[in-house]
Amino acid sequence: MISRFLPLRLRRLLGVKVTSRPPSFQLIEQPAQLAPLLAALDRVDEVALDTEADNMFHYRTRVCLLQFLIEGDVFLVDVLAPGIQLDEIWTRLAKKHLVMHGSDFDLRLLHDLCKFKAHSLFDTMLAAQLLGRQRIGLAALLEEHFGVALDKAGQKANWSKRPITPKLLDYAALDVWHLPALRDILTRELARLNRLDWMEQQCRAQIEAGTNGFAPPDENDWRIGKSERLRGRGQTTLHAIWHWRQAQAQRIDVPPFKVCSNDLLLKLSFAAEADDATPQTVLGSVDLGKRHDRIFPSLSEAVRAGLEREPKTLPRRPGRDSRFAPLTQAEIDLLERIKVDRDAVAARLEFEPTLIANRAQLAQIARAPERLTEVLLPWQAELLRDAPSLKLAQ
Repeated sequence: MISRFLPLRLRRLLGVKVTSRPPSFQLIEQPAQLAPLLAALDRVDEVALDTEADNMFHYRTRVCLLQFLIEGDVFLVDVLAPGIQLDEIWTRLAKKHLVMHGSDFDLRLLHDLCKFKAHSLFDTMLAAQLLGRQRIGLAALLEEHFGVALDKAGQKANWSKRPITPKLLDYAALDVWHLPALRDILTRELARLNRLDWMEQQCRAQIEAGTNGFAPPDENDWRIGKSERLRGRGQTTLHAIWHWRQAQAQRIDVPPFKVCSNDLLLKLSFAAEADDATPQTVLGSVDLGKRHDRIFPSLSEAVRAGLEREPKTLPRRPGRDSRFAPLTQAEIDLLERIKVDRDAVAARLEFEPTLIANRAQLAQIARAPERLTEVLLPWQAELLRDAPSLKLAQ
């Protein structure tokens, strides 16, 4: 009973988790309720922002809730409420500095929704990465710095279900409540390590990446996982059942993975490569479980269509981009030497090596070392510029 009165440092030592009292908030469900939010946006230069979406529950992802923290006031906007128009919000928000956590998905989502582009950004997840934190999720950071234990149920909730429960609304409010204070803590640490410029570059890159939105559908999206190992009827079957899954998911309005997994599609496709394969033998190679009676007829027809299709009629693979052509042995050797240098720099700075350059970027640099500053951000390129491997390559 007395644990909640202990100092935060002592509570951490004792392993006592404390759930922060949810902040009060204004829930906006009707057009007439927007006025206080718009007025608040007009008064400030900075806004803490988060979104909740339904990508785990529906075929097409929708923004379901917007969370704003403005001058100590939390506003929750029900985006799915009838009659809610957001144009005036986007116009104002595009001029503000945003404080967010893990903004990549949110920015892409908002760009696809209304072509939104942030003016400037501080992403607390990016800051935690640059500081070498092992746990960079918002829940972990809030627990570490504020003794707050977020309810993990909110991470997997169906945000499109109405009405939104009070418990979920409290969770949504907490998502933005501590962001400015967390930003201040992380900013001080970044300044101490002289990494504020790195942070600014990372955030600018995040904003630009967000303007790409999500990749549009492509005729070769069916080439999943280990599909490159398939031949002949294996490929035609995968093409057929992948499109069957898409159609089923759209029909019942669920994400494709809730119809069946990629692993199941690939098992069926490899079974289809047998010389004597039939719809019955292919489907008999897997356990459809409780879904058997529901999906067997239509899936069987998709398998049959795949087995009967001529492989030459499949969509052709896209032409190989010369930037991603196989490396020569000399380039592979250089890549490995650059990787060793990168890892040494990252170890000295005590953060994840891929923050400096991921493997795809290392491959581009190994192919054309002179393109270092084109492939990487300035701060990343500066860290690798004097690497022994690159000095020898120049």
